[in-house]
This record gives sequence, structure tokens and C-alpha cells, in this order.
Amino acid sequence: MPKPFKIAIPDQTLADLKRRLHQVRWPDEINPGWDYGTDLRYLRSFVDYWRDEYDWRKHEAELNELSQYTVELDSIDLHYIHVEGRGPDPMPLLLTHGWPSSFADFRKIIPMLTDPARFGGDPKDAFTVVAPSMPGHGFSYRPNQRRFSIIEISDTLARLMIDVLGYTRFGSQGGDWGAFVSSRLGYAYPENVAGIQISLLTIPRERPAVDNPTPEENAFFAQLADWLKEETGYIQIMGTKPQTLSYALSDSPVGLAAWILEKLRSWTDCNGDLDAWLGRDVLATNIMLYWATGAIGSSFWPYYARLHGPWMVPAGERIHVPCGYADFPKEFLRPPRSLAERMYGNITRWTTMERGGHFPALEQPEALANEIRAFFRTVR
Repeated sequence: MPKPFKIAIPDQTLADLKRRLHQVRWPDEINPGWDYGTDLRYLRSFVDYWRDEYDWRKHEAELNELSQYTVELDSIDLHYIHVEGRGPDPMPLLLTHGWPSSFADFRKIIPMLTDPARFGGDPKDAFTVVAPSMPGHGFSYRPNQRRFSIIEISDTLARLMIDVLGYTRFGSQGGDWGAFVSSRLGYAYPENVAGIQISLLTIPRERPAVDNPTPEENAFFAQLADWLKEETGYIQIMGTKPQTLSYALSDSPVGLAAWILEKLRSWTDCNGDLDAWLGRDVLATNIMLYWATGAIGSSFWPYYARLHGPWMVPAGERIHVPCGYADFPKEFLRPPRSLAERMYGNITRWTTMERGGHFPALEQPEALANEIRAFFRTVR
């Protein structure tokens, strides 16, 4: 049975963090800037703020305003947000985050989805939102628990929605790994999933065999080649030797911050100014949900499973539930529709968004909420 949950990070955890942030052993930097990874000057400034000005208890209290629960499921205590919709017939909607994100990404968007009338929308578009901490992430983690692949995460979240909460028909939305989970749910549970809305197209990252590629396909192949060369080092280490990296990032909050902040800067539409785009409190809270729970190592596991296990959709098969895609301009990979339709057999909405990147619930919550409402209006 689900149990109500409140976040309560021990005082000693916060005291230990402050001590570690006072006793940093900084590396040198021969070329200032972000070309080789996280910029030293920026990280020093961020750590000063995190240590001396950031108030975790304030943000902990704000997160605790959301209705949180845990339930024992598939040998773990699964943490999730569950907020009832306000409208004549709210649709159950599963919101799934990715890496290096958390359920906190959805704090702004959840009220827009559950109570659209409050934001000038139609109450008929209301959702009842379920937003888990993905297994192995945040409060869905405890030391030495089993690790989950995307296929296993999808099965667990299906059980949460269907068996625990009783939602036999629901929608699913996500980006990053959340897009993989939504896509897998659409493939594996078509009788339960009314539709999926995603902001990342989860096609295989190997160049497909295409005869006479179009200009759009050739442009994507060039983008893919550059991304594979310059931006996938994190996948290779997290997907091949996750335990080794876990020692460093579990022991050093500065190392953890550097690892996460570099991705947030690279993958958002921040134009190089991450603080102005998201705000340091948002950044620090996201890092805290990995640091305070100790869940960074377990969060790597989907990458390991991806490199060492099967693709989420068997070769030659496609996802046939209705799919909506929000094409954000700074998403790191943006396949053309001709390639996307090799995986998604029923794309019913494809929207080019004006701004935003890989984390739209953080970057453009209002635009994403509007797009979610518009897509699911067609499958309610």
C-alpha cells in the first residue's frame, strides 16, 4: 500500500556537505572556458553560492508541498508524486524524468497540468499527474538495491499506474530517459497507454541504412556524427565502468556538481548563461537530490543496460500508439520525421517549439504544458 512521504534530509548530511565544500582540492585549468568541460571560474563561484547562500530547507519545504508517496514495488520503495486533477474528467498522466534530472523538474508544470483553469486554460484539459523518482534515482534508491534497465523501469511504472493506482488507461510524457520510458510503455502496453508525448525521439544512435538520403537526413547524419564524437564520453564511462565513476561523484560534491552542470549548460537553450536561464537555486536543488540521496551511481545503470542489453523495441517493430513530439530547438539530437517514423508508426502531432532544449519542463514549462494539453486532447 502507498505510504505518504515527506523529504527530511538529516542535519548531519547538510553539515557534512558544507564541510566538504569548504575543503575542496581544486584542479588547475590551462584554458579558461567550457571547451574542455566545466569552467573552473564558474564552478568556484557556484560552489561559493551553494555553500554560503543556498537554503536547502527552503526548497525541501517547497518540494514537500507536492503530495508524495512511496510504495514497495519490484523489491524497491518507489517514490512518486500523485496530484489529483481539477476538472470534470482528469486524465491520468505519467510524467517521467531523465538524467541528470529528478521529479523536481516538474514542480512548475504540475499545477499547470492538474489545474489548467487556474492558468487560463480549459478545465476539461485537466490531468491527474503521477511523477515518480525513476528507480535508482533520488528517493527511489537505497544502498545495494537492484539496478534497473529502461525496460525494467517501464514495467515497474506500468505496475504503479495499473496495479497500484488503478489507472487502466493513461498517458505518458517524458524527455531524455523519460522519453525512452514513455516510448517503451507505448510499445509494451498499448492497451493501457492512450498516447505518448515526448521531447526526444528515441531512435537508435547508429546511422541507419538509408538509400538516397534527403537533405534533412544528411544534415541529421552530420549532427549525429559530431555528437557521437564530441559529446558522448559520459555515456561511455557511465555505460561501461559505472562503479569506478561512482567513487568520485559519491565522495566529492564538487565533482558531482561539475559532472551535472556541464550537461545542463550543454543541453539547454541558455546561450552560455546557465544561471540566468535556470537560476542557481534550481541547479543546486537538482544536484542536492543526487548528493543527499547518494543515488548518483545507481542513476548510471540505464546507460550500462543500454550498451549491454537489447534495444527497447525489437528490430523491425514500431510503436503504434498515438505519439506527439515537441521539437525544441536546442535538443541535442533532432531527427527528421522520415527517420522518426521508422520507430514511431503513429505520429499525430509534430510541433516546432520556439525556445528550449533538453529539459523543457525546467526551461519552458508553460509552452510544454500547452503542448501536452493539445496532444492529449486528441486521445482522451
